[in-house]
Amino acid sequence: MSLPQRIIVTRFSAMGDVAMVASVLKEFCQQYPTVEIIMVSRPFFAPFFDGIKNIKFHAIEPKTTHKGLLGLIRLKNELAQYRAEAVADLHFNLRSRILDVLFSLSGIKVKQLDKGRAEKKALTRKENKVKHQLKLTVERYADVFRALGFHFELSHKLASNLQDVPKAAFSMFGNFERKKIGIAAFAQHRYKILSLVTMGQIIDHLTHHGYDVLLFGGGKEEFQIAQNWTESFPNTYNTIGKFTLREELDIISNLDLMISMDSSGLHMASLMGIRCLSLWGATHPYAGFTGYGQQYDDCIQVEHPNRPSAVYGNKPCDCDGTEAIDLITAEMLIEKITAIR
Repeated sequence: MSLPQRIIVTRFSAMGDVAMVASVLKEFCQQYPTVEIIMVSRPFFAPFFDGIKNIKFHAIEPKTTHKGLLGLIRLKNELAQYRAEAVADLHFNLRSRILDVLFSLSGIKVKQLDKGRAEKKALTRKENKVKHQLKLTVERYADVFRALGFHFELSHKLASNLQDVPKAAFSMFGNFERKKIGIAAFAQHRYKILSLVTMGQIIDHLTHHGYDVLLFGGGKEEFQIAQNWTESFPNTYNTIGKFTLREELDIISNLDLMISMDSSGLHMASLMGIRCLSLWGATHPYAGFTGYGQQYDDCIQVEHPNRPSAVYGNKPCDCDGTEAIDLITAEMLIEKITAIR
């Protein structure tokens, strides 16, 4: 049986998941350079796929053009122009499954993501947790291509993706003697965010001990918090809202180290080949969302029987009266960074 030479890949959100898909597709395209990929995702995420040969990006507009069943039919008709031979559904949500049905009715082979819901439920339930390492999400993505017949093996290694520093960020890199550490201090769910006081202590120490700190990720509220840090500590720069996603990736590619919650900052660092120390509280690396190519030892966490409470960090995780993420101290992270240096 011949392998499909043109594949539609669907993954609409979330930001970190789409970045992980990009890391997987980068290796897939290296191993199968004659296969064309049509990547379907939200337009904001298009920069994740810049520079990956054989990928065409097709935007989904779920709130306007492609809203509802009629919108998905419209999207299917748009995608029909590519004459794809297969669909790799790396999302497996309601929208992608409707698309799958539409393509299946057209006689196109469809393979879908196995999210491992049962294992994740056992890992995060309140009583009798089954705590062990589950299959990595990137391997689950790769499994979809394997199901299409490809012998696809992931290296699980960081690959440098150094880009030019954007002109507007030149001032952040002016002192070549100081190492550059990026910090993505925020996340979608508050139970994944280290306390602002603790993070402030970390930034204070780093900026007084030979590091420049670049702050990433967030909206208006996070911008103001980051701005307060830049005004309180020397050698601290706020990138939030000042750069495009493409420019943020370029900046990250020039860092010496990234620090991130279990969030998109971790996966953006992986995509650009940058080592990342990730902080875990209500969530746990066992669920499979560690950064591609990152080291397990770089997952900063404090084990407790109540962890994890949720796969996505949307539930509190009380550990003897302390939220799980707050078990992590400034000293733990500073000690780890000092050891790396």
